[in-house]
Amino acid sequence: MTRITRRTWIAAAALAGAGAALPALAQPAYPNKPIKLVVGYAAGGATDVIARLVGQKLGDSLGQTVVIDNRAGANSNVGAEAVARSPADGYTLYVYTIANTINATLYPKLGYDPEKDFEPIGLIAKVPNILVVNKDVPVKTLAEYVAYTKAQPQGVSFASSGSGSSIHLSGEMFKMMTKLNMLHVPYRGSAPAVSDLLGGQVQSMFDNAPSAMPHIQSGRLRPIAITSPQRSPLLPDVPTFIESGYADFDVQSWFGLAAPAGTPAAIVSKLNAELAKVLALPEVKKRLAEMGATPAGGSPADMRKFASAEIKRWNAVVKASGAKAD
Repeated sequence: MTRITRRTWIAAAALAGAGAALPALAQPAYPNKPIKLVVGYAAGGATDVIARLVGQKLGDSLGQTVVIDNRAGANSNVGAEAVARSPADGYTLYVYTIANTINATLYPKLGYDPEKDFEPIGLIAKVPNILVVNKDVPVKTLAEYVAYTKAQPQGVSFASSGSGSSIHLSGEMFKMMTKLNMLHVPYRGSAPAVSDLLGGQVQSMFDNAPSAMPHIQSGRLRPIAITSPQRSPLLPDVPTFIESGYADFDVQSWFGLAAPAGTPAAIVSKLNAELAKVLALPEVKKRLAEMGATPAGGSPADMRKFASAEIKRWNAVVKASGAKAD
């Protein structure tokens, strides 16, 4: 029978302790399984298209599948809340958009904090809105649009994809600047709004570029001005609001990549570096350009600063407009 001495017991305990520590020292490299990318909107919209484009290339770069998970509802709040409550391990990501910064004020109660519950990774792209009018509205410039609105006893109507959307609040910002009599007509989505604009039931709309472009190209809608600081290569002859005399009028839909708060800095840094590679790919630049989008990029800190400023900015506009969540 082997006699266990005190020295033997201590040595065995030390080996056992070292063995227990080994798994912690040999964690598999991130990522070692598929990544889920949550989109707060249904398939087919601009957010979904951009998510699939970036997700596929990001998966190729990381050597893992990126699975798109569409969780539509409550102006993207359903998806945002799901991600905010997910493990902070880098395997659940979110396409964070301008809507989340607007929702911070638009909704009196949210199941998540748009600022505190996410770890920004980096901005993906920005998409301008375009002020378009029905082809029968007799205006071609922003000055003519203003003059026409002032001349109408009931002002002018502008459609939107819903109360509190960037399309709606672009109009509200312009209304606040000009004091024009502008009637907001909300719809449940961009498609029915554009349909009524084409039919003449409403006169104008501050629509997203991807949605408006096909109708501009067909001649059924007339572009008046673009909301980005620079002209769009897709519409080089259409001036910006800033060029047209409205300083600081910069309203763009934007899309970023985020993770649940508490995600390790090393994972955030890795994802940011991979996102930068994806946005530099010629095929990604080309596809974004076709949508009227501009690659954004930048560091996690840049995105955090930008999103925080957007929350403050839209807080003022939402309150001044009286917008309510539908």
